[in-house]
Order: sequence, then C-alpha cells, then structure tokens
Amino acid sequence: MNGNVALAFALREKQRRDELGPAPRPQIGPQSEFWNTKANIAIYGGAAGAGKTFALLLEPTKHTQNGGFSAVFFRRETPQIRNPGGMWDESLPLYRRFSALPLSSVLEHKFPSGARVKFSHMEREDDRFSWDGAQVPLICFDQLEHFTKIQFFYMLSRNRSACGVRPYIRATCNPDADSWLAEFLAWWIDQETGFPIAERAGILRWFIRDGDLIIWGDSREELIEKSGDAECDPKSVTFIPGTVQDNRKLLDIDHGYLSNLKSLNRVERARLLGGNWKVRPSSGMYFNRSECTVVDSLPSSYDTLKKVRRWDLAATEVTEESPNPDWTAGILMMLQRNGRYLIADLVHERKRSNKIRELVKRVANNDGHSVKICLSQDPGQAGKEQAESYVSELAGYTVKTVRETGEKTVRANPFSSQWQAGNVDVLRGVWNEALFNELESFGGDTGHDDIVDACSGAFLELATNNLSVWSNLGK
Repeated sequence: MNGNVALAFALREKQRRDELGPAPRPQIGPQSEFWNTKANIAIYGGAAGAGKTFALLLEPTKHTQNGGFSAVFFRRETPQIRNPGGMWDESLPLYRRFSALPLSSVLEHKFPSGARVKFSHMEREDDRFSWDGAQVPLICFDQLEHFTKIQFFYMLSRNRSACGVRPYIRATCNPDADSWLAEFLAWWIDQETGFPIAERAGILRWFIRDGDLIIWGDSREELIEKSGDAECDPKSVTFIPGTVQDNRKLLDIDHGYLSNLKSLNRVERARLLGGNWKVRPSSGMYFNRSECTVVDSLPSSYDTLKKVRRWDLAATEVTEESPNPDWTAGILMMLQRNGRYLIADLVHERKRSNKIRELVKRVANNDGHSVKICLSQDPGQAGKEQAESYVSELAGYTVKTVRETGEKTVRANPFSSQWQAGNVDVLRGVWNEALFNELESFGGDTGHDDIVDACSGAFLELATNNLSVWSNLGK
C-alpha cells in the first residue's frame, strides 16, 4: 500500500511539473554568470531591473534534493519581504515547481527532501545575535547595501555546513556611493566614472581580514604567503554587474518598466538605470525652479480631484541660544484632473508650540473642510500624545498623522521625479521664493529641509494609489 501511495504521489508530481513546464533557469548573461560562479561570495547588482532577486531566489534550487540543506534570505526589514511583489510573493510560484510547502506564518519553504529555505530580517544591528549557534550553508542578502558591514561579516561566522554543500554567500545590491559596499567592491568599479569595469565582471579576488582591515589578493596562495599563516582562510569574492537591458524577459513582459526607470529623478536614474556607484545627492539634483510651471490661478473645483495640507511641525522660536531653528512648514497641494500636481500655498513660521497650534487651526479654518490635513508625528510616546491632541483639536476636519521613517532623500524621490518631469505647477505668490530656495538647496550639506518634507508628504498622500511602481524599482 505504501508503495502504491508513493507511486501515486510521484505520478501526481510528474503531472504537476509537466503542467508547469520546465524548471526555470537563469537567462544567459549576468544571471547565468551569477548562477555558475564558484566564488565563496558573489554579489550581483549595479542597476534596477536586472533580475537580481529572481537570480538570488533561484540559487537554493540547486540543493533541494539534499535533506540537510538550508538557506536564509535576509532583507533589512520584514515588510520588504512581505510587500506585494516582494521576495515572499516571488518565491511562491518558483518553489512550487520544486514541490515546496510554503509556511507563510514563519516565512519558510519546506521541500519534500527536508531541505528548507527561510526568509528573515535584520533591522537592528543586534539582530545578528539571534543567529548565534546557527549553521546555514547558503546565506543570501537582498539589497546588501542596506545592511551594515558588521552584520555582513558577522553572518560569515554562521555560514557553515554539515550537509555536504560547501558554505557560501550570495547577494544582490544597487549602487550606493556612501555604503561600505562601495569600498568593498572598489576593484570592480571605475573610480573616475563610477561605472563597473566590464573586463573585471565575474573575476574572482580573494581577501582575509585583520581586525577591521581587509587585505586583498589575486589568489588564495598569494594571501597565505602574505599573511605567513598557512591556516588562514581566504575567501573568494566576485562582483557581477547587470542592468535592465540584460533582463530581456522583463522588458518583453513589462514594456513600461524601462520608461519607469527613465522617469526617475536625476540621482536615482543615474544609480538605478545607469548603475553609477559615484553619484551623490547635491544641491540642484532634486529640484530646479525652471522645471515647474508657475500659474496665476487655481483650477476649478471640477478640475481638482484631491487637496491636502501637509504639515512638518516644529516648535522653536529664534533665540540667542538657537539662532537658526527648524521651521514649521505647511504645504497645500492639489491633484488635478489632468494628472498634474499644484502647490497652492506655503505657510512657513518659527513659533512656540502654543502659537503653532493656533496657526494650524487657523489655516484649517481658512482651507475649509474639503482639504485633508496631514501632520508629522515624532517618534516615541510624546510624539504620539502630541499627534492625538492635534487630532482632538481639529475635530470636524479629516486629519491624519504620519510617522516618517527612512532617509529624507528617499522620501523625496517620488515627488522629485514628478517635478523633474515637469508635472508640478506652483501658484504664484509671495512665498514662492522661500519654496524654490529650499527645494533647490536640497541634497547639499547645508540648509533646512522642512518645506521639502512637507512637499514630499503631501505628494505621497495625494499619489498613494498611484505609487505601486516605486516599491518594485530596484529588483
């Protein structure tokens, strides 16, 4: 009976595999180079849309018949794993072809042999300690530039194997000029232009660590000789760059993806489309007043779809002790029927907290109940209590509080892209100069960014239902 059951199961599995078609394979090019490299540590990246995440997810399928095998995929934060179209969603149809059982509650796939593939986060640096004692033959980092150098090298100590699979590391990345990874991959990158050196793609180099110092060599033997320690354990590394042009399957399926990349702002376009490792934010790279249209009148109520007043709150006056404090900025922005965005007003003040409260209520009364109010919320209990009190005082209005997370430049990217595409109008007013001055200085090392934060938040609120594309750029 058991034999019959096993035979029936095997027949069903064969039928299922036949229905699904042949098992997926890497595309010829960077994906296949990544698949075939023998490096201890292989890093695939350099631009968005190169099929990096798929190539990374494909790696464990080499070992699914090994019952002792396990792999762990890391993203910096759990939501990045569970987001629609994220790693977990992308893994489901792929691993189903190998008869894996998905366990969504623990973000793990179990294969018939007993092999396992798990997804996890490492949001805080101390999260690395939760892997003490673990033995993981394959460790994968998606978006390695988001992890710290300490996290990465600590996890090398967990990269061990007792299942017969040589322990190894695979990772993907996008360019980040200020990350530790830019220095780690410097040999593969032209330090003048910021672009990968084509002749060095896929070439192995070796390294050992002496404290925080990384010593490189062209061979394992060279490093053993340099160190004078025959028992040192040099690791081989390679970097394989790729761009969206290498991912013909994506371009054939999603004809708009390349246009999405081209519509990014100057900084992100250089990084994610061009694969440039040297580009950095600087004044004028996000906003230039010549790229918007200054208008003399507001659109009609029919031509206005949504309106929001976004506040970036501060509560400090100018004093001797604090001669240049943050500003409170309130941006009124509208989404028009023609798809354009209009900045209709800016309130820009430095006052104490009680005066700021009065200001917010007075502006709400002037704007009217058709305008949604969004307020920044500081972290911690004090910020929560402040937000709740504002909501209470603005009873009768539509009010939302928002806790801002992440880099300011990242939050500004979607609005900056629309600005640079010429899709933003500004109503002519005495406040225009303050708006333009701060927007144009954004990305530099000096100046305030309260107006930029308010603009970015207002745009995000208006465009929330239209921003799904941004979450998938970078794969």
